[in-house]
Amino acid sequence: MKKLNILLLKSYIGPFILTLGIAQFVLIMQFLWKYIDDLVGKGLDTWIIFKLLVFTSVSLLPMSLPLAILLSSIMTLGSLGENYELTAVKSSGISFLRFIRPILIMNIFIAIGAFFLSNNIIPIANKKSGILLYDIRKQKPTLNIKPGIFNDDIEGLSIKVGSKDEDGKTLRDLIIYDHTKSTGNTFVITAKKGELLQTKNGNVLIFKLENGTQYKEDISLEGEDKKNQLFTTSFDQWEKHFDLSQFSLQATDEVFFKDVSRMCNISELQERIDTIRQTAQNRKNAMKENLKSSYSFTNDYFDTITNNKKSILPNTKKGLAMLDGMKKEDKSNIIELATAKARTIKSHTTNTSNEMKYVRQDLNEFKVEYHRKIKLSFVCLLFFFIGAPFGAIIRKGGLGWPIFFSILIFIFYYAINIIGERLAENAVSQVFTSTWMALIILAPIAIFLTIKSNNDSAIFNKEGYLKFFKNIFSFIKSSKNGS
Repeated sequence: MKKLNILLLKSYIGPFILTLGIAQFVLIMQFLWKYIDDLVGKGLDTWIIFKLLVFTSVSLLPMSLPLAILLSSIMTLGSLGENYELTAVKSSGISFLRFIRPILIMNIFIAIGAFFLSNNIIPIANKKSGILLYDIRKQKPTLNIKPGIFNDDIEGLSIKVGSKDEDGKTLRDLIIYDHTKSTGNTFVITAKKGELLQTKNGNVLIFKLENGTQYKEDISLEGEDKKNQLFTTSFDQWEKHFDLSQFSLQATDEVFFKDVSRMCNISELQERIDTIRQTAQNRKNAMKENLKSSYSFTNDYFDTITNNKKSILPNTKKGLAMLDGMKKEDKSNIIELATAKARTIKSHTTNTSNEMKYVRQDLNEFKVEYHRKIKLSFVCLLFFFIGAPFGAIIRKGGLGWPIFFSILIFIFYYAINIIGERLAENAVSQVFTSTWMALIILAPIAIFLTIKSNNDSAIFNKEGYLKFFKNIFSFIKSSKNGS
């Protein structure tokens, strides 16, 4: 039995590592395709790209790990069934559940490790990759001056060159518009030749120009007789430095992302949930106090007219009776005051209601992430109990049919899971029910497949289904003849 366990583990580990690598590769390629426009043309260092891919790979494990377990389980048991090894094991009196016990124990440890990853490692990876991607997207593209095209990558300058030599540094027939003072095209520089250099740290760009002219228009004069003066200066050599810090990657402080749900562990999520709940409760209490003070009419204008310093409820008979006998103008003023107060209460109530709606969505977002971290371990086990018996039933190994069935099952799970989480975040349904909806739906399927495989029952038996439908048609026909 020990040799059988070792054989099964060896048969499972290889496909698991292979499928996990394939899933990770596909998801990373999807990530690169999604953000290709933000990454290209930034002159990023190889180390920065490597870090981004590593952090992103860890962040994608909650998707790739269950898929790898599902696919490798189908491949392993399907291959054993296809080669009649599973039949030989069952014929020797070993049940299906006893046979898969070694890889079940292995997947239990994987599920425990998945929870540790989800709670401790993945939030850090999400934070690192999110901040790094934010900084990259915020960074300007590298300076790329092309002949015949105005370039305004450097803030406040518009540069055009007639041609560029093969060395990439020497420029010909330059025109530079300086807009740093926001006075329009009042400062223009032309040069026959120029050279483009950078300091060693890359933070300063140096323009060395030769045989050129500066044109500067003085617009400081004011008045009706204003006449702008044009100053022209020729030079043999001219050098100007430009700050390129805007083109370098600036690291954002992690404190700005402390309230992002997917960047928090369970304890941080629980703390954030308690904080939001307390904030919402304080807001409700403040709203109650505000409305409570509006239930009584204590306006000084009303008290002055009626010579009554007591507060009167506006909707009581006594309050309405106080309006009788007043002047029409005074009565209109009081009604206008009451109407204005009612509008203020309505506006305040509407604003508070909208604010509480967003607070509730924010709270549900953190709750969903809380359940998501716990759910990952159960998803791994669920996919094993779907993949292992399903592979034993279809008895197809390799990458063909297992990949096909795995993708179908995973898409079905992923679609239901996304729908459930969106319903929970938008407060359409209960967070727990919606977040765990996909597992609740797929759990009976896993139990059904496991029972069928353990009892060696045929599911994909064409003759059995034909016989079932023939019996139904025979029953319908006999019922019609009997009537």
